[in-house]
Amino acid sequence: MFGRQRIAALVAEFLGTGALTLVIISVQRSTIGVPFFVALGAGLTVALMTFLFGHVSGAHLNPALTIGMWTARKITTGKAIFYVGFQLLGAYAAYLLYTYFVDNKLSNIGGHYSSRVLTAEAVGALVLGFAAAAAVYQRFSNATTAAINGLGYMLAIVAASSVSLGIINPAVAFGAQAWVWGTYVLGPILGAVIAINVYGLLFADRDVVIAGETAALASVSISETTIVEAPAKPTRSTRSTAARKPRAAAGTRSRSTTTRVAAKPASRSRSTTARKSSTTTRRRKSS
Repeated sequence: MFGRQRIAALVAEFLGTGALTLVIISVQRSTIGVPFFVALGAGLTVALMTFLFGHVSGAHLNPALTIGMWTARKITTGKAIFYVGFQLLGAYAAYLLYTYFVDNKLSNIGGHYSSRVLTAEAVGALVLGFAAAAAVYQRFSNATTAAINGLGYMLAIVAASSVSLGIINPAVAFGAQAWVWGTYVLGPILGAVIAINVYGLLFADRDVVIAGETAALASVSISETTIVEAPAKPTRSTRSTAARKPRAAAGTRSRSTTTRVAAKPASRSRSTTARKSSTTTRRRKSS
């Protein structure tokens, strides 16, 4: 069910999201936990993780981006579910590691629902979603994608941090104890879905969009097939050889039959000649 490549992709999402969550929590809870340094640390981490794991899983590191790519038919449903699950697991592992480091539990910092926080997280996710969509649709190299994603996440946090915590990532919100459905979960998902689909509709090359949708549909519909080798068609040489054999056998039979038939009259003629000579000899003696 799971090949080496699929396992590697899931592990990459787990490790990448865990590293991102650990860095954001560490900077937020430190003495330099101002939005600029949080954005700088998060952007550098995203760039590094994308450079390391981008060729394996795409380095989403964010459930909002994964859901956005799924709505744009860039990944299949099964892959999206597993990606989101392993991203959340990676964030929770980062939370456990950080609490082990500081030997203390983290208090909840998510607060309550606020339309302004929701809007700020959605706007930040718009910036991040446009950057991620550009890298996918324009098929940037791995190094360029790492730089674009890192810079996009950095600017997204700065844009949203005037009102919210500037997390722009439901998995990081889960690990940082800021999980609030109406703000830090829904906001990034809405922004990423809108940004990725709008970019695909308006700014992406149509040939690239159609090719991506066709590949996504093909990956869902194609199952494992067993190839059965058909028997090879007989060639002309094979047919001629097969035809010669019965003819040769028939010729052999006809020759042997002819020999037998020819041998019988010869033996009869000899016996008749012998009788005539013996009769002639007797007549001479009698005369």
